[in-house]
Amino acid sequence: MIPSLAPSTPALSQFSRVLIAALRVSVTPPLSRPAPGGATRRARPGPPYQGGGVRRGREEPGWLQGAPPPRWARIAPAVALVALCLTQWTTRTEELGYFLAALPAVAAFAYGPAGTAVFAALVLLLLGVPELRVGHARGSDLATVATVGLLSVVIAWVRRRRDTQLVSVRTVAEAAQMAVLPPLPERVGRVRCAGLYRAAQQGTLVGGDLFDVRAGPYGVRVVVGDVQGHGLAAVGTVASLLGAFREAVLDDRELAAVAARLDRRLAADAAADSVAHPELFATALLLEFPPALDLVRMVSCGHPPALLLRGPTVTEAAVEPGPPLGLGLTGPALPAVAELPLLPGDRLLAHTDGVTEARDAAGHFYPLAVRVPVLANDPAGLVPAVWRDLAAFTGGGPRDDVALLLLSLHAID
Repeated sequence: MIPSLAPSTPALSQFSRVLIAALRVSVTPPLSRPAPGGATRRARPGPPYQGGGVRRGREEPGWLQGAPPPRWARIAPAVALVALCLTQWTTRTEELGYFLAALPAVAAFAYGPAGTAVFAALVLLLLGVPELRVGHARGSDLATVATVGLLSVVIAWVRRRRDTQLVSVRTVAEAAQMAVLPPLPERVGRVRCAGLYRAAQQGTLVGGDLFDVRAGPYGVRVVVGDVQGHGLAAVGTVASLLGAFREAVLDDRELAAVAARLDRRLAADAAADSVAHPELFATALLLEFPPALDLVRMVSCGHPPALLLRGPTVTEAAVEPGPPLGLGLTGPALPAVAELPLLPGDRLLAHTDGVTEARDAAGHFYPLAVRVPVLANDPAGLVPAVWRDLAAFTGGGPRDDVALLLLSLHAID
């Protein structure tokens, strides 16, 4: 039962603390996840994007994204209501009824305005009808409980409206990011593809790494790149480079000309007044699988070389590294193009430095070339196996953007 709330009674401070704590929790943004001590907890990376049209990023749990709350969150207020009433009916020496006043604020987390209003009405009924033997609130006490219930309904309405807006914004953002880096098909022309993409910034699908595989009149062309920075700040540069690459696939006869076009595109973007970082640059590895030829041509613009998997051996594909894109260093001379004959069963694993520069707790770099032969025959596939191994090596996943692209040449029928 609720005792008198006169200022001189000790129940005043206890009742007030319950109400203040409930309201303070209710107005806390549900999208934040504070860790003990007030620090922000780093979310563990979720399953990344893989080839075949599946994309996954670093995601918060669904109920933190505006999705309906879990079932336990909806059941908890009702269970607490029943438990408090049963305890009060069976225990005459303790006065527990005032705890009911906090339930509408708790219900505002899991229910909409209508559901919260039902809880508020039940609490008012239980506390305002003495015959129910739960409480006997009168006058200002009952008005205080009614005010808490009304504020809880308002909070539930605001939360529901914000969740709806959040879902809409996330849907639009994901559609825009998917347009920048669409899902990778399992096969493009004669080339089989398996890719993995993982953005470092929480809640995003695209970061500072990029890859794309496109068929054109001069064969199947591939780009794997890493722009300056990571996260959302680099998405604009990624979109610009991918747009220039897709045009070059159709227009430029030589692979070196594709690299030159990307260099000009990035240099022009860096010179624009609207760009905040005039020192903009990127590394890239370009590959070309010519029609009806069992070979691959490669151009490296400051990017790590691809790994060649030939039987049980793994070696770096020999290609002369050129300057990064965006520095305007190509000049009139086009970058050097390397040719590599391919045998049946050969595979090429292109990657970004987010893989090879990932560190374990002791500060050691991830030995990709050493681990690939061990993981090459994994039943789930090489790319997922490398990601799992990398996540285990770093204790949850690297902090940089990661891109992996496995390519193999399908035999001509």
